[in-house]
Amino acid sequence: MLRTLADADVARLVEIGREPGFSAWWPDLDAASLASMVAGEPSVSSYAILSAGSVIGVAQTYEEDDPEYRHAGIDLGLATAWQDQGLGTDAVRTLARHLVRERGHHRLVIDPAAHNHRAIRCYEKVGFRPVGVMRMYERGADGTWHDGLLMDLLAAELR
Repeated sequence: MLRTLADADVARLVEIGREPGFSAWWPDLDAASLASMVAGEPSVSSYAILSAGSVIGVAQTYEEDDPEYRHAGIDLGLATAWQDQGLGTDAVRTLARHLVRERGHHRLVIDPAAHNHRAIRCYEKVGFRPVGVMRMYERGADGTWHDGLLMDLLAAELR
């Protein structure tokens, strides 16, 4: 289940953010960044990912509304204990359907680390396809620059 991120989610997500299996991919999830996510921005929506009523991860969507480049993007992370159970795929699919069906986007993007094979497999299950490698795209938790993989999905490709 996904629901809008709330102040009550911050403490649990800070715990999740400290897990090595999470922080390797999302190193800056702390109380300050979560408070900013709860406060929101006009083009960004943040969600708690829940299973059996417990917060198990976080997701964000952003929307580019410039008519010449209109599209939306997704980002998410799950607590280590909840990975490899299909919950990430379900969350990505749910967000993708929302962005396509309710928000009217024809194209979605996602940009995992190029060496995050678990995430890439998850996104491919929903219909995302690799577009290309973005060299030295993001600074990793180790302080060095890492490649990212740009992936996109057209509305008709959503599985």
